[in-house]
Amino acid sequence: MSRNAELERIATRRDVLTTGSAFLWSGALAGCASQSSPSDATSAATDGQIDTETSSRTDTTASEPASYDASMAPMGEVEFDEPPERVFTVFPQYADMAVALGHGETVNAVYVPEMSGTTMNHYYDRLDGVSFEWEGLEDPLSDGLDEEHLLALDSDVHLADPAWASTQNNWNQSDVETIRETQGPWFGNFYSGTQADPPAAYADQYEYYTLWELFGHVAEVFQEQARYEALDQVHSDLIDTITENLPPKEERPTAVRVTLSDEAFWTYHLNRPGYWLADTRPLGATDAFAETEWGQLWGQVGYEAMAEADPDVILHLWGMTPNYDMAEVRNTLESSEVGQQLSAVQNDRVYPQGMRYQGPIMNLFQLEMTAKQLYPDIFGEWPDYEDGAPYPKLPADEQLFDRSRVASIITGDETA
Repeated sequence: MSRNAELERIATRRDVLTTGSAFLWSGALAGCASQSSPSDATSAATDGQIDTETSSRTDTTASEPASYDASMAPMGEVEFDEPPERVFTVFPQYADMAVALGHGETVNAVYVPEMSGTTMNHYYDRLDGVSFEWEGLEDPLSDGLDEEHLLALDSDVHLADPAWASTQNNWNQSDVETIRETQGPWFGNFYSGTQADPPAAYADQYEYYTLWELFGHVAEVFQEQARYEALDQVHSDLIDTITENLPPKEERPTAVRVTLSDEAFWTYHLNRPGYWLADTRPLGATDAFAETEWGQLWGQVGYEAMAEADPDVILHLWGMTPNYDMAEVRNTLESSEVGQQLSAVQNDRVYPQGMRYQGPIMNLFQLEMTAKQLYPDIFGEWPDYEDGAPYPKLPADEQLFDRSRVASIITGDETA
């Protein structure tokens, strides 16, 4: 079958999801995108219960389901006839959102499924009834973002940023439009991760969101505002617990977030804007490289530069993933003439961290983990972590958020 014939076939049979006219250049976009979070999200929470029937599904007794809109920059308003059943994601923050909203089974692709899925399940293992079936999922970037691959997946919605997609190899705005028109809409926002500039064609339509604001907009897609609001309350309570107990700035430790690679450290700022730092910025530690500019969120430094900074705490990014062995990381540092002199190494304060690409569930655990690693005297010590094992099982009185509450919200049993 020719490419054009294939596109025509898909377009002809596709009648489940349609996009509103406000895509890129809609005059209504500014008003829709200016809302930092879904202000009109209606909660079905009543007397401590989630009404999952009304919050996640349309009325099955109606002769025709009512359409609804979800809105976020840079797409603007996107119209849906029903919650999507086939969901394309690239980075796992959106897969984690789908799981949090009770729709993890709809995900058909995620970046490096074994790494992303295993890491997500390391957290979910502490939530009864919550898991992510990643085996058999497609890796959307295994050969770069491929248009034919997206056509074959036949997704109802693409939880990815069209502005980002337009910058990928062999992609242009026409390709982005083809997927939107023949498959399903785009619904994602990539550049909020670092608050970097989007492509020029999208600059006037773009807006930056926090991780939890993004989550609220994705909840509109799935019509799961009640679950979102309940989880958002858990997050707000956790942030309050952290901020109310932080020591004065002058008493906080110096820290770095790094990934050790050969003889150098890929190093990241801790407190800059963007949802990639949603698990370190609220902790307010003193960034040992705060004054260093790399032209982006991260850079590379050698052992001598690390020794000069000499942080109290080293947070090793990706340490909770199957890609890194923390015992090997520590051994490498201790075997280095310079590395073994680092205060964090000598004081046994080299800790595993999770992923930058964190969704809401991951963010809750990573906030708790980082709080304990930075401020053990306040939030309790981070326990020994065995490489490849799930997130440590903490006693209830050492948890900074209630696992059973989060699990029951995700599975639909209760709200805040």
